[in-house]
Amino acid sequence: MNRPASCFRATLFTALGVALGSAVAAEPPTTFPTTPPAPGAAPTLSIPTPTSQTLPNGLRVISVRRDGLPLVTARLVIRSGDEMDPPSQAGLADLTANLLTKGAAGLTAPQIATAAETLGGSLTAAAGWDESDVGITVTTPRLPQALALLANVVRQPAFSARELARAQAQAIDEVRLTLSKPTALAGLVAARGTFGTGAYGHPRSGTPASIARIGRADVQQWHAALYRPDNAILILAGDITPAQALQLAQASFGDWPRPATPLPAKPAGSGERSLPAVVLINQHGAGQAGVVASHPAPPRSDAHYYDGLVANAVLGGSYSARLNEEIRIKRGLSYGAFSELQPRRNAGAWLASAQTRNPAAPQVVDLMLAQFQQLGDEKVPDAELAARKATLIGSYGRSLETTTGLATQLAELAAYDVNLDQISRFPDQVNAVTPRQLRKYAHKHLDADEATVVVVGDASQFAAAVRKAHPKALRLDAATLDLDRADLGAGTAPTP
Repeated sequence: MNRPASCFRATLFTALGVALGSAVAAEPPTTFPTTPPAPGAAPTLSIPTPTSQTLPNGLRVISVRRDGLPLVTARLVIRSGDEMDPPSQAGLADLTANLLTKGAAGLTAPQIATAAETLGGSLTAAAGWDESDVGITVTTPRLPQALALLANVVRQPAFSARELARAQAQAIDEVRLTLSKPTALAGLVAARGTFGTGAYGHPRSGTPASIARIGRADVQQWHAALYRPDNAILILAGDITPAQALQLAQASFGDWPRPATPLPAKPAGSGERSLPAVVLINQHGAGQAGVVASHPAPPRSDAHYYDGLVANAVLGGSYSARLNEEIRIKRGLSYGAFSELQPRRNAGAWLASAQTRNPAAPQVVDLMLAQFQQLGDEKVPDAELAARKATLIGSYGRSLETTTGLATQLAELAAYDVNLDQISRFPDQVNAVTPRQLRKYAHKHLDADEATVVVVGDASQFAAAVRKAHPKALRLDAATLDLDRADLGAGTAPTP
C-alpha cells in the first residue's frame, strides 16, 4: 500500500533534520576572526588601446574594441553642459538634454522610445558639468540603425512647446523635492561658497524661478550654439573595429555641417566668493540636519589628480574610510558619512557630507574638519593606504566590465582632454601614490581657511553651539534663500 506524498516528505525532512543536527553538534566551536584578511593583489587590467579619429567636420570618433559579446555602446558627447547656463537660466542645459528624446525628426517621444526598444536598447540623454550626452547600447548588427536614431535626436530635436511645458513642470517638482532635503540643500549652498560667482556655483538643475524663465527660443538657441560636430565626441565601445567605427560615424554624422561661427567661450568655473566660512540654514520642520564641508580642488587636468583620488579614498570614498569610521561606526551619529572629489574642466571641489540628528550637527562639523586637518598633518599608515588603494582599483576594474562602463570612462578622459592611454594605467597610477604625496596634497588643498561648511536643519537646535566655535557663522532661512545669487540673497537680511 502506497503512503501519501505528504507523509513521505515529513519522514524525509525529519531524517534530514536529525542528520544535520548531529553533524552540527559534532563540529567543534570556532573562534570568530578579530582581524580582517589582508587585501588581495590588485587586478590586472587588459584593455585595448583606444583609437581616436576625426571626421572632416570636426567630430572626434573614439573607439575601443572588446571581443566576446556582440554588443556596442554608443555615446555622443557634447563638450558643453551645465557650466554654460546663462546666469538667469540655471537648468537650461539639463532641460535641453531632457527634451532631445521627447521628439525629433518627425518622431514623437513614444515613437522614439519604441524605435530604441525595437533595436533592443534604451536611449538616454542627460547633461552634467562640462558635457551633455546621448547614449544607447545595442547588439552589433543593429548599431547602424541605433546611430541613425541617435543622430536624429541630437541633430533634429523638435523642442515642442507642449513637451517643454511638461519637462519644466517635472523639473520644478524635482528641484522643490531636492530643496526639501537637508543634505542636498547644504550641498547646493556649499557650491556657492566654493565657486562663488563662477559657473560651477549655480544649481545645475536650476531653481523653480530660473526654470520658469526658460522659453522655447532659449532652448533652440542653446542647442544651435553648442550641439555641433566640432564640439562633439562619438564614443563606440564594444564589438567594433576602428575602421568600422569611422565608417559608421561618417554614415550618420558625416553630413552634420560645421558652423562658420566660433564656439562660445568657456566661462570661469570659480569666481568671487562672498559667503563666510560657516553658513547655517534654518529649515522649518527638519527632523535631521545635513552637514556638508567643501574645499576648492584642482581641475581634472591637474598633474596630481591621482594623489587627490587616493586622498579621497582614505578620507571618505568608501564605507571603511575615515569619515564613516569616525562619524557612523565609532559614534553612531549618522547612517553614512562620505567624501567626494569633483574635478572639472577649470576648477573642482572636495565635498564631505553626512546627515545627523539636529543637536549632533556641531559635533559632526568638528569631526569633519578634524579629518581634513589630520590628512594633511599625519602620515597615512601603510596598511590603511594599501586597503584604500585596493578598494579604488577594484571599483575601477568593475566599472570597466560592461561596454557602458567602458564608454563612460572613455568619455570622461576625452571630455577633459586627458590622454586616452590613462584608461589602462589607472592601477599603476594609484599604486604609485606615496604617503608623502598624500600629505603634501591634503596640506595644500584641504586647508581649513578655504573650507565652506554648511549645516541645514532645525537651527534652533544647533546654531548656538556652532557659533561658539565659529562666531562669524551666517544664519539664513531656507524659505528665503535665493540660489540664483552667489550671496544667496543674504546681503541685507541675515537671520540673528
